[in-house]
Amino acid sequence: MDGAISVRSLRVRRGGRLVLRDLSLSVAPGRLTGLLGPNGSGKTTLMRAIVGVQVVEAGAVVVLGEPAGSPELRWRVGYVTQAPSVYGDLTVRENLRYFARVLDRPESTVDEALGTVGLVALAEQLTATLSGGERARVSLATALLNKPDVLVLDEPTVGLDPVLRRDLWATFRRLADGGTTLLVSSHVMEEAARCDDLLLLRDGALLAALTPAELRERTGEHELEQAFLRLAEGAA
Repeated sequence: MDGAISVRSLRVRRGGRLVLRDLSLSVAPGRLTGLLGPNGSGKTTLMRAIVGVQVVEAGAVVVLGEPAGSPELRWRVGYVTQAPSVYGDLTVRENLRYFARVLDRPESTVDEALGTVGLVALAEQLTATLSGGERARVSLATALLNKPDVLVLDEPTVGLDPVLRRDLWATFRRLADGGTTLLVSSHVMEEAARCDDLLLLRDGALLAALTPAELRERTGEHELEQAFLRLAEGAA
């Protein structure tokens, strides 16, 4: 299997419903790949399978040459869920220190992660008092403590205002430019323009794997939301 992440003939059923339908795709190393599609298209289920916390019915998922969920990947794959996984009664720095101790990482990684997500000025503030976007950045910082080779982010900008979305995507771009493989899900098609590659899901199936420029060229639409709709209508 090629790619930092390779998925072959993946089938997942949740609550008796077939969510992913013999899905096959690949994520290139060191790239910022957007996983896009409407709510209910299977994005979160796919990400759970990639990080190894989803029971699968059939198929294979390989990450960095190892089966998804392998112990060897625990230190190499970072995962940020939709809900920030941090403690509100701790300061930002205390949260990062706690997770650094769990991961057996040195104190220097805390300051480095704070700098990467732009939270140095808020390091001593209680996390519960932060805005939604700031808490999302704290959660991202905890995932960066181990300097993962692959970072899986499930709708990290949902509910954020345009300025916060811009700042987070700028952080994602810096990480990708530094060699990290990022898979970022979203249902906001305008965010597709910030990605190197796109994986477009619909009803648990891969609609297309292409770049933003290729999507525009293929559909003849400049606006990516309209391009996605044109592609979806053609596949219906």
